Amino acid sequence: MTEHPSEDHLNGWCTLTVPSDLKALPLVRRTVETMCEVCRLPASRSSEIVLATHEACTNIIRHAHGNQSDLPLTIAVRASENAFEIKILDRGAPFDFDAVPELDPVEVREGGRGVYLIRRLMDEVTCSPVAGGGNETHMVKRLAR
Repeated sequence: MTEHPSEDHLNGWCTLTVPSDLKALPLVRRTVETMCEVCRLPASRSSEIVLATHEACTNIIRHAHGNQSDLPLTIAVRASENAFEIKILDRGAPFDFDAVPELDPVEVREGGRGVYLIRRLMDEVTCSPVAGGGNETHMVKRLAR
């Protein structure tokens, strides 16, 4: 498996690369949880970050990668005094996060809540195409210290 072409800019980040498989999500969740614990984040903040990461990875595995487990998924985590950041690198087709419409929170429907949750749980979310193919989803949770 070759490295993702945009991973060079992740020096200084804690990274984890897993197969694009829903069975890898517990490892992703535990890795992000551990980083939150190391940074001594309150449980409520940690839960928000872990859930947003889980939702983003689930969407990538199911939709961007079409459940193709041979495609890599890289999760990068970095924390500073002011923010906790997650970057997720995928190999999917370009995805415009901003083009996903806002959902009415009282609308009853099955599925389709991942982007809604990510937007509500994180302070900043962007998704950009990367050179060589794929996307970089960047999520930021600002920390009030």
